[in-house]
Amino acid sequence: MSADLLQRGQHIKLAVFDVDGVLTDGRLYFLEDGSEFKTFNTLDGQGIKMLMAAGVQTAIISGRKTPVVERRAKNLGIPHLYQGREDKLVVLDELLGQLNLSYEQVAYLGDDLPDLPVIRRVGLGMAVANAASFVREHAHGVTQARGGEGAAREFCELILRAQGRLDAANAAYL
Repeated sequence: MSADLLQRGQHIKLAVFDVDGVLTDGRLYFLEDGSEFKTFNTLDGQGIKMLMAAGVQTAIISGRKTPVVERRAKNLGIPHLYQGREDKLVVLDELLGQLNLSYEQVAYLGDDLPDLPVIRRVGLGMAVANAASFVREHAHGVTQARGGEGAAREFCELILRAQGRLDAANAAYL
């Protein structure tokens, strides 16, 4: 983990996640009745809970809208959920106004071109290992794990480590 990423993570007060390809493996599963399902990694969910327990706010911004994501956000206790919003930077602007935060206090984890404007604007903009190559090239860092396979947990632990809170977050479960 680079010193630059740790430095960027020190002042993070809000962690924002894309869904498809980040909290999931990016595949879309549609049933015959038109409903869909997604698979989420429990390691990622625990990482998000650890961040929130440490006082870092969390949000999801997704271009797609589905009840499955709403259920997952509610299950994890993520207070800020925005779905069906393609212009993620506009959404982030709205959220920052509500929370009275600056871009430098935001970390974002994404995987594809709609995430790129946010990744390039925030204090810590990261891409998952299997993100589009152009997105990886312009991110501050790239996770070792793939989307839906622990990348969000890695991202959360980076922020906690940068803020000197990872050991305490882990010790809470001893």
